[in-house]
Amino acid sequence: MSQNRPVRAAVFSAGSWGTAVGRILGDAGADVVMHARRDEIADGINQHHRNPGYFPDIALPDSLTATTDPGAALAGADYLVLSIPAQSLRANLTAWAPHIPDRTVIVSLMKGIETDTGLRASQIIAQTAGVPADRIAVLSGPNLAREIMQGQPAAATVACPDENAARRFQQACHTPYFRPYTSTDVIGCELGGAVKNVIALAVGIAAGMGLGDNATAMLITRGLAETTRLAVRMGAHPETLAGLAGLGDLVATCSSPLSRNRTFGAYLGQGMTVAQATAATRQTTEGVKSATAILALARHHDVEMPITEVMAALLHEKISLDEAAATLMQRPPKPER
Repeated sequence: MSQNRPVRAAVFSAGSWGTAVGRILGDAGADVVMHARRDEIADGINQHHRNPGYFPDIALPDSLTATTDPGAALAGADYLVLSIPAQSLRANLTAWAPHIPDRTVIVSLMKGIETDTGLRASQIIAQTAGVPADRIAVLSGPNLAREIMQGQPAAATVACPDENAARRFQQACHTPYFRPYTSTDVIGCELGGAVKNVIALAVGIAAGMGLGDNATAMLITRGLAETTRLAVRMGAHPETLAGLAGLGDLVATCSSPLSRNRTFGAYLGQGMTVAQATAATRQTTEGVKSATAILALARHHDVEMPITEVMAALLHEKISLDEAAATLMQRPPKPER
């Protein structure tokens, strides 16, 4: 990356979180090209500096443009920022990989586990794009897209095995309203981001059923415990799960009505079927897609994850709402450690 030009970032694609990170990068001084799937989204960004599909009411930086051509978006990119559903990552990245410049650092915003393989996004990127781990970073934290688009304060963790690469991206996305921290714990950041979506589904269900704030606090706390158990068993540092990519992300996703996963759970708690909740939510809900894969990881690593287990059964309609609540409350009591 030349010191005589701004950072150039390609953001794939122009959904809500991708647009928010595109705005962050633009506000931090980068030249940003969004890859949009639809012409009307690209045209809205280029002609009106707004994303008509997600944030028609919020202006984007002048340095942010859009295209539907992946090759044009990636030309000369220092960073490829990926914000697409985890389950479609492999197929999409296979098509985009030939356009990725040799030195581009790939930054994952995805918070899911691939259902067929149990792989994290960084592992899929390494396999599919053929890039080494030190060119793959993860950005994760308590980041609700609309709040960031409104310029409200937020923070996140940039994790990469290469500390220098993490610091460079930290500088590229540091703004007065967005404070990034660095880490080398990619596993902890990715698992914290993936499992919290499943816990948020459970919290949403409790809210939809009117079970009260005590139930919410219980699920968040015990959800953090089971997330930490799995992450540490897989090689993460426990401190990561107590930080922004763990506890921070969990609290935001479980507490806010802006959270897709919490909202989906609330629909279930109000009596909707999974199909009805999917139609009502309309956007990708990673916790629904990843719950079974996370449970498979837990069983493979011999880790007890009771909330995740109950949610996987409920999402596949193997148990009812009442049975789910009873299963969690009737577990044998044990020491809290």
